[in-house]
Amino acid sequence: MLPISVCIIAKDEEQYIGECLRRLVKYSWEIIVVDTGSTDRTVEIALTYTPNVFHFDWIGDFSAARNYSISKAHNDYILVVDCDEYLENSDLTEETLRNLPRLVSPKQVGMLCLRNISPGLSDALTESSDVIHEHVARFFHRGHTYYQGSIHEQLVSREKDALSFVSLPICFYHAGYSTEEIKAAKAARNIAMLKDSLHANGADPYLYFQLGQSYFGIADYKNALPYFEKALSMEVNEWEAYVQTLVESYGYCLLYLEKYEQALQLEGVYSIFSKRSDFVFLMGLIYMNNAMFEQAIAAFRHATSIQSYTVEGVNSYKAFYNIGVIYECMGNIPEAMTYYRKCGKYSPALHRLAIHQSQL
Repeated sequence: MLPISVCIIAKDEEQYIGECLRRLVKYSWEIIVVDTGSTDRTVEIALTYTPNVFHFDWIGDFSAARNYSISKAHNDYILVVDCDEYLENSDLTEETLRNLPRLVSPKQVGMLCLRNISPGLSDALTESSDVIHEHVARFFHRGHTYYQGSIHEQLVSREKDALSFVSLPICFYHAGYSTEEIKAAKAARNIAMLKDSLHANGADPYLYFQLGQSYFGIADYKNALPYFEKALSMEVNEWEAYVQTLVESYGYCLLYLEKYEQALQLEGVYSIFSKRSDFVFLMGLIYMNNAMFEQAIAAFRHATSIQSYTVEGVNSYKAFYNIGVIYECMGNIPEAMTYYRKCGKYSPALHRLAIHQSQL
């Protein structure tokens, strides 16, 4: 057996849990499932994959349920997975997994890659989907680390010292927002819980950020913006991962609400957040919408030189595509086609190329 316990909490997840567990049982780790009150076949399906299925009365607190699931594990190293997350690594071996505790000390936390599909944010003239690569803290030693927070729970140190993070070669696909109905239902639940948490605990920039993200995820930018502004008005640590996402979501929110001049104020934090190509790409879009085309081209080119990204393509084909759009709008068709060709098989670029090639 691997010295790792996979811990999952579930409620009415019959749509997802079978595929989630099917991919996990290929390996010899312990699997713990804690059900918080399902009325569908979730428990029945879980029992076909693992005998370790337990019940926990839901008390409106995700951390309480997480920590209960961890208490049922027989191993100290814990991998937390959600029912709608599917392990993607086709070449993952038992030996790689056995070595994870050697890579992550008891006072460190392992970061996994979580791949999401989201409505497009990053194209100038198209409505498409973005592939988003998040890095989430999910692998840890339970003797040092536990969950805190009733909603959008976070890992914290038992000794109250700062956690350090290690990237691990494990990737999951997040299937849970596959329909608009599911997304809206989860957003409504999260918004209610976050507001309750704010009422109970007082102003908190992370909770404001998550409230903004909840509205942002259902394209309610008018309600998202005030929460992003409240978070940014408070003292935040620019090195925390969520702050980078907060700034980028705030910028996109301003673009969607056509507050283009206000979005230009993000130039003031360029040096802080330009370590990730997503922010530099966003600045390119902000410049485009303010008719600052030379600055936009420079930003998109800069984005292609940065390796770190969250949204797939912002440091490659999406940046090249937007440069092509600018040159096309300026009437420089040959240069536009040069950049469209750099986009590879990106369909919006292929479409523009086909149009211009038919006119030759």
